[in-house]
Amino acid sequence: MTLRILDTDHVSLFLGGHPQVIAKLNETGLNWEITVITVQEIFNGWIGEINDPNLSQNPVKLYTKLWTSTEFFKFATILNFDATAYDRYQQLLREQPELNKKRLVKDMRIAAIALVTGAIVATRNQRDFSLVRNLTLENWVSS
Repeated sequence: MTLRILDTDHVSLFLGGHPQVIAKLNETGLNWEITVITVQEIFNGWIGEINDPNLSQNPVKLYTKLWTSTEFFKFATILNFDATAYDRYQQLLREQPELNKKRLVKDMRIAAIALVTGAIVATRNQRDFSLVRNLTLENWVSS
């Protein structure tokens, strides 16, 4: 069974209650995981909002969303950015110098994990991930 790695985009959609992503994750036999990069991105987003005085008017709502994320992570298998993934990431940057951009760092780390595990990346971010040769993508959200 082919592994799917959910990009941060699809995890955010799931946490926001997106029906297509929820339905796909509930498919019997679907093998999916997330990466530690996605955990970082989700936490960075909520911590940034919680610490922003302009956005912290409703701390109960913000902390509840952070809590919901942590509950989701308890049920997800989280793939590490280990030495093998780091080596593949470095190889990607050597082979495709155009990928060495600050805005692409986290996506390229997710891509490296997907490449070393032979996984498909589930994302709407076709623009960035499609730059990576031999990376298979799926978009679970129809337009």
